[in-house]
Formats: sequence, C-alpha cells, structure tokens
Amino acid sequence: MLRHVTLSLALAVGLAPAALAAADSAKPELVKVTLDQAKVAQLPAGVRTLIVGNPAIADVTMLKGGEAMVITGKGYGETNLIALDASGNIIEEKDIDVEPTRSVLVVQRGAARESYWCNPLCMPTVQLGDENKAFTEASGQISARNGLAQGGGK
Repeated sequence: MLRHVTLSLALAVGLAPAALAAADSAKPELVKVTLDQAKVAQLPAGVRTLIVGNPAIADVTMLKGGEAMVITGKGYGETNLIALDASGNIIEEKDIDVEPTRSVLVVQRGAARESYWCNPLCMPTVQLGDENKAFTEASGQISARNGLAQGGGK
C-alpha cells in the first residue's frame, strides 16, 4: 500500500509541471490599452461577433471587413474579449488590461485626489478616482470650452 501511494505521489509530482505548462499555454493573449485611448488589433478570419466581458472597462468595435477591431480604454481594470464565428463557435479569446496614462500627475490631499495633465505644463484634467468636486469642476470647464469651440457661445 505504501509503495502504491509513493508511486502515485511520484507520478503526480512528475506530471504537475506539464499540467502547469498546459494551463499557461491556454491563457488568452493580453492586450494592454491606455485609458481614453484606442488601439487597433487584428482579428482572425471568420469573426462575426465580438463579446466584451465588461463594457465599462473597454469598448470594442469591429472594423468593416472584419479583419481588425478598435479597442478603447473606458475604465481601469481587466476584462475579456471573445470572438465568435457565424455559427457561434469561439475563434479567439483575449484579455484586455486598461492602464492609466503615464503623463498624468496625481495630487493626493488626504482622501481628496486631483489629476493634472503635464506635458510639459500642468493643466487640470479628469481621471477616474478623482475627488468629486475636482472632477465636476474640471469636466464642467472642459464641456463649456468644447461648447464654445462648436459655436455654442454665440
């Protein structure tokens, strides 16, 4: 009995690295996108439907012809993308990781947080996680300025 357990344990330990390698190779490709930016990625032939796990994190739009898609970062975090063929079969799966921009300075005052776009001068911007007052004031100014640029200030 002891010999049987030892042999079973030896087999299990010997097969564990192979099982881990198989699990690693089955992981979907990771696509990194910056918040509020878009990235074009190629699709395999035959894709008819794209499914995004959490559209609050990323938006995906298939381009005409179905050969490429545009991935836009909408919120921080990770979600997944599944590409299906006309019969509903899974052709491809990808993980999408939305990261913050690298040109934003975050000022933390206790629990309150404000963001500034610095390239090279720092100007207020809105980022997920900013304190409500700073977010509302900056986004209100941005909206008002955009309205003026579109002729809304006549």
